Amino acid sequence: MSFVGSNPTPSAPEQRKCPLTSANAGQGARCRLVDTALGANRPVMIMSRVPTIPPMIHWQRDRDGGTQVIDAIFFDIGGTILDESREFETWADWFGVPRHTFSAVFGAVIARGLDWQEPFRVFRPGFDLAAELERRAAAGKPESFGEEDLYPDARPCLTSLKEQGLFVGLAGNQPAHAETILRALDLSVDVIGTSHGWGVAKPSPAFFEHVIREGGGDASSILYVGDRPDNDVRPAMEAGMKTCLIRRGPWGYILDMPAVSEQCLFRIDSLDELPSLVAKHNAASG
Repeated sequence: MSFVGSNPTPSAPEQRKCPLTSANAGQGARCRLVDTALGANRPVMIMSRVPTIPPMIHWQRDRDGGTQVIDAIFFDIGGTILDESREFETWADWFGVPRHTFSAVFGAVIARGLDWQEPFRVFRPGFDLAAELERRAAAGKPESFGEEDLYPDARPCLTSLKEQGLFVGLAGNQPAHAETILRALDLSVDVIGTSHGWGVAKPSPAFFEHVIREGGGDASSILYVGDRPDNDVRPAMEAGMKTCLIRRGPWGYILDMPAVSEQCLFRIDSLDELPSLVAKHNAASG
């Protein structure tokens, strides 16, 4: 596993030392400077052993004094209810690069906090998503997803929340074709909103204004669930909503923002956990 650093190119030889701590060195980590497509002479840490990822802390944070019930829940789409693994594999195939290579570059981009389309530009300079989607469709290889791409816990979670009498919605950054596919899946949701349909994308505050309107107008009674602390949780909190961070997918494991995640009402590893957490919260708040 390689972690690409984001420090600027060193200006003097003594600054080109490997940025390892003694603790890393004790774990058998080694480092070298390499030229990469994402930036020349970046320090790259190569771990001889895969580091242990600590378990997610499952907890509920009483941010509102237990007085505000949750009436509506909105879910991000990609990485939260939809497993995007196959989708990104098809992009690697389209670019003609090994899937593992594409995945590694994608992880490096996330670690550096760059735009998610940056890996596409690495392999296809001047990459334009809309134009490339048209090319794929014309070639008979359109970007798509289906029932098999839903996380196994997604449908049961949505159904359980609806059975609690909650307003349930989907709201995420998705292209034009996604909304049609999502509706065809016949999920237990009251509304489906996408960046294409709303004409605005996360993390823009205007996106979450749409969520609040669809959810009844009271931000404090809405829970937004997502896998990204930067694109999902932080802007939702800034809009006044409660938040739930789920750890899965590349952003869930790579992007660490404690100052954001620690403010979440819930932090979970699986959507199976959410219905009972919401029910307990509402019982204590009612």
